[in-house]
Amino acid sequence: MATKTSFGTLALYNLFSALSWAYVLANVALVYPRIGQPRFYAATRGLVTVVQCGMLIEVFNAATGIVKTPVSTTVAQVLSRVLVVVCIFRYIPEAPNASDWPYITLLLAWSITEIVRYSYYFCNLVRSAGTPKWLTILRYNLFWVLYPLGVMSELLIIYSALPHAEARYGAWARLALVAAMLVYIPGFPMLYLHVIAQRRKVMKALRSTAAGAKKTT
Repeated sequence: MATKTSFGTLALYNLFSALSWAYVLANVALVYPRIGQPRFYAATRGLVTVVQCGMLIEVFNAATGIVKTPVSTTVAQVLSRVLVVVCIFRYIPEAPNASDWPYITLLLAWSITEIVRYSYYFCNLVRSAGTPKWLTILRYNLFWVLYPLGVMSELLIIYSALPHAEARYGAWARLALVAAMLVYIPGFPMLYLHVIAQRRKVMKALRSTAAGAKKTT
C-alpha cells in the first residue's frame, strides 16, 4: 500500500495505470468481437507490452521503500508478466496460444485485476474517507478466480512457444522457457498465499468496522 507522503506522484501513477488497463479491457470488449483472433493479437500485443512494462516501476518503488509492498512478491508478479510480453510477444510472436483464446483470458485476468488494484490504491491516496468498501471487497475477492486464470493463460502461451523458441534461437531458448515455467511452481503459491493473508486481515478489519458502526447506531 502506498505511503501518504508519496501522495502526488503515486496517485497520478495509479490513476494512469488504472486508465491504461481500462483501455486494454475496452479493446477486449469492443475490438475483439469485431475482428477476432489472430488479428486481435496482432493489433494489440504492442499496446499490452507497453502497459505491462510500465509495471516495472513497481519493482523500483518496492525496492526503495516508496510503497510498503514486499519486494519478492512484486518481482514475482511483474517479471512473470514481462516474460510473456517481451520474450513471447516480442521475440516469439508466432506462439500459437498467443493468437488464440488464452490471449483473451490473459487480458481479461490482467486488466480486471489491475483496474481494481490501481483504483483501490488511488482512492486510498486521494479520499479522506479511504477506499470505498465495495472496491475493497472486489480487491480482496476477485483474485480467487483472476490470479489462477492469469497464471494458466501465461503458462499456456509460454508452453506453446517452446518449439518455436528452439527453432528460432536453439535448444537453450527452449530450456530457458522451461526453467521459467518451473519457477511458477514456488512463485505462484507464494504470491497467492500472500494475497490470502492480506485478505484475511482486510476482511477482518471490515467486519470489525461494520460491527462498531452497528453498536453506535
